[in-house]
Amino acid sequence: MSGTGPRLNIFPTRMALTTMKTKLKGAQTGHSLLKRKSEALTKRFRAIVQKINDAKLKMAKVMQAASFSLTEVTYITGDISYQVQESAKTAQFRVRSKQENVSGVMLPAFECYSEGSNAFELTGLGRGGQQVQKCKETYIKAVEMLVELASLQTAFVILDEVIKVTNRRVNAIEYVIIPKIENTIKYIMSELDEQDREEFFRLKKVQGKKKKDAASAEEAKKLLMEQAVEVGQHPEEYENQVADVFKETEDEDVIF
Repeated sequence: MSGTGPRLNIFPTRMALTTMKTKLKGAQTGHSLLKRKSEALTKRFRAIVQKINDAKLKMAKVMQAASFSLTEVTYITGDISYQVQESAKTAQFRVRSKQENVSGVMLPAFECYSEGSNAFELTGLGRGGQQVQKCKETYIKAVEMLVELASLQTAFVILDEVIKVTNRRVNAIEYVIIPKIENTIKYIMSELDEQDREEFFRLKKVQGKKKKDAASAEEAKKLLMEQAVEVGQHPEEYENQVADVFKETEDEDVIF
């Protein structure tokens, strides 16, 4: 298409500029919220990492004490595994789960609880009963530590994945979406400025043409008055006479 042809009305409007500014504000608000969410999750993630480290160190000591206690029981009473199997009909030590909301992320948490009576109160009654109870308490602590560690590890895995996804969204908004919207706004503003300049130039041309036509009319009127003065007639009568002369000299329409 030639560059001298009529231009199509494809320029952005001010409504489009308002819409893009609204989108930019929404993107900036979303970026701020996701950024704060990422910071809160990262803070909790670091706290969980520290707890896992402490729990593992404590777990090593507890398991060491439990193994040593079991060795003492075996040394004093012999093998009591058969008695334990006979006494344990139902589970007395149980685990239940709950959920914790951290910045919109549901983290599972496990906790231990006991129900029922002591199933091993008669175990080791003949000898070593005190050592058996001590061994039981030690292993209960070990299981509690294992449950706590499992809860922390689960939260660690979930938070790690959520933080990665949140950071990807933050980066996408910050480095892709917001710059794209800002570039679109700059383009729309430049096009609107160009339209304003074209409209201003057009108005100036129209105004100049009107002034030129007015000056030509004024010059013609002045010339007419001078001619009327020369022939000694009133300007209006002379103007009417000239108009009649031009009217008489007009060619009639010829019909073939």
